[in-house]
Amino acid sequence: MYRPKIKKKPLAEINVVPYIDVMLVLLVVFMVTAPLLMQGVQVELPEAPSAPLDDQQDEPLIISVDAKGAYYINVGQEQKKARPMAEIQDMVAKILRNKPATKVLVWGDTAVPYGQVVAMMTALQGAGAPSVGLVTEPPEL
Repeated sequence: MYRPKIKKKPLAEINVVPYIDVMLVLLVVFMVTAPLLMQGVQVELPEAPSAPLDDQQDEPLIISVDAKGAYYINVGQEQKKARPMAEIQDMVAKILRNKPATKVLVWGDTAVPYGQVVAMMTALQGAGAPSVGLVTEPPEL
């Protein structure tokens, strides 16, 4: 018995299942690594209602004052190493000479005396920072 040949049209669809799998794996990787990108010293920030900073291209200089009163800066290899105020002031002055538009932010722990945060802010303004911002946590509702 003779059967006529049926011509099949070629299938012109792209199988997107592997692409979805890759996308989901990348999503998980980014979700895991995103919290690790936040560098610096663990500081318990005070809560205050404030507006977020405008979008910025350059990373700001972040000076942290921990609960013990030690100073840290987010520059260089040893970011978790406590540094004296004079060294931080020199580093900030050098950076601001090269990039004067760099924002300078202070993370002050809630347990640190107010005078130490003010002393750091004064030193930063002496280093050439036109304005020094304080970082706070938004209040819990």
